[in-house]
Amino acid sequence: MVARRPFGSRAVALDAADEIWASLDGADWREAFAQHPRIGEQTTNSTAAKEQSGVSDAADHVRQELAKANRDYEQRFGHIYIVCATGKSAEEMLAIAKSRLENDPDTELRVAAEEQRKITRLRLQKLLED
Repeated sequence: MVARRPFGSRAVALDAADEIWASLDGADWREAFAQHPRIGEQTTNSTAAKEQSGVSDAADHVRQELAKANRDYEQRFGHIYIVCATGKSAEEMLAIAKSRLENDPDTELRVAAEEQRKITRLRLQKLLED
């Protein structure tokens, strides 16, 4: 991104981010995933905490199920469960995790990468607004 500056517009910057993300490989994607807290876990990252705020009011049994889904997901795919959590309830994120556990590893890597792209895009949009 730095090498492509200056950007003529916000849209050009967002498109560049998408293009760069798409050019990366699975190892790069997994490296990015590893920088995220698990869905539903306490974090000192204020941005992630805001994005995952849908978990804060969840019932204890939903939080426990989400923790189990996180463990099952990591065991199956070898990386944390990534979902663009903004605007989603804990119940929605749990349902998504359960459905994605049915994916084969290659498909799930691409799905997780798309979720990471959405997260990055939202964060970049916020930065560009300031």
